[in-house]
Amino acid sequence: MSSTRERLVVIGGDAAGMSAASQARRLRGPDELEIVAFERGHFTSYSACGIPYWVGGDVEQRDDLVARTPEQHRERDIDLRMRTEVRRIDVANSRVLARDLEGGEESWTTYDKLVIATGARPVRPSLPGIDAPGVHGVQTLDDGQALLDTLARTEGRRAVVIGAGYIGVEMAEAMVNRGYEVTVVNRGKEPMATLDPDMGRLVHEAMTGMGITMVNDAEVTKIRTGDAGRVRAVATEDAEYPADVVVLGIGVRPETALAREAGLPLGEHGGLLTDLAMRVRGHENIWAGGDCVEVLDLVSGAHRHIALGTHANKHGQVIGSNAGGGYATFPGVVGTAVSKVCDLEIARTGLREKEARAAGLQFVAVTIESTSRAGYYPGAALMTVKMLAERRTGRLLGVQIVGREGAGKRVDVAAVALTAGMTVEQMTALDLGYAPPFSPVWDPVLVAARKAVAAVRAG
Repeated sequence: MSSTRERLVVIGGDAAGMSAASQARRLRGPDELEIVAFERGHFTSYSACGIPYWVGGDVEQRDDLVARTPEQHRERDIDLRMRTEVRRIDVANSRVLARDLEGGEESWTTYDKLVIATGARPVRPSLPGIDAPGVHGVQTLDDGQALLDTLARTEGRRAVVIGAGYIGVEMAEAMVNRGYEVTVVNRGKEPMATLDPDMGRLVHEAMTGMGITMVNDAEVTKIRTGDAGRVRAVATEDAEYPADVVVLGIGVRPETALAREAGLPLGEHGGLLTDLAMRVRGHENIWAGGDCVEVLDLVSGAHRHIALGTHANKHGQVIGSNAGGGYATFPGVVGTAVSKVCDLEIARTGLREKEARAAGLQFVAVTIESTSRAGYYPGAALMTVKMLAERRTGRLLGVQIVGREGAGKRVDVAAVALTAGMTVEQMTALDLGYAPPFSPVWDPVLVAARKAVAAVRAG
């Protein structure tokens, strides 16, 4: 390549990778920067978060989840090579070895700058029968299509979901919407381990009310198969649950095998470690972002692995700005997430009690019940808000919300307060919007803040 034209190589064609490529292209034209991107799957720039809603029928078409096709990326002078898997990163010689998954050919591509956006892989425990036909992880559009294909040719209507995190809960709802009898097997005390157990209990009750069978404190020991080798049941130490299809919702881990083999620095959760500019530590010309990295928790000061599309897209923007000659940073996260199961909205930000204790913090925890609107206004629905505050300073540490319509997005107020380092007393003076159709006079988050102030003062 010429001395004046640099080459940016991107590994991974989803949110972080293609956001980085697109942002770099905005800053530098093809005469200055050649961009080569490798994607091993069939799709680019899609919403993995939307897969449960596509499977459940809320989203009609698979392509509705695709923000930008390979052809659209190529129109922007990005050399995007689909169904091509990077097999090795040679840091010493600034090159990657890629294999065409259709034809089998392998070739080296050199780079001046490298972006690693390899994402995450679903946790798939080593259990007997885990690879049987009818057992599905749900991480990519290809995974979602494979599951829908199985549902189309399966006569039985019994589904078992293993795991009760975000994906597990959302997939349980999707299977209910498909008309399946659903059992969720969860090794935790309550669903949604990202919540404290008392708040998870509210999710448990809602799922049971939907007709979902919740099996908590249960470890799956085996996937039983029938005569044709297809899945027929999920077994635990104490029981067996008939299944015509099994969905794995156990969570994900960073996909960093390539990085590990290349000697790049990984954190305790297995994700790549980067600086504020998303540059891999110790490597001037390598960046990483998305589900394959660990991020700084602004509340606890620890590094965490959080697989969310919101973070991945922000990482990509930061990386693309820096690789394209500009400057941007990603300071960290406060751990905000929101989900739903039917009409129950589930949200959290900041620390749970377990995480606060692990960080060595002394805290108070309060819980309140309120309504989404003025109590006299039609449609007012109950919500429960739990708030953690540091005992001595009153600094907000975390908020969890479980309720009906209008509950979940209230967590954004707490997320902003956490990012700003506010105390619960400062929160009580926030000038939030009020009208009876939208909120009681005292918003539920502020009611919780007032109770937290009293607890801090009493402590």
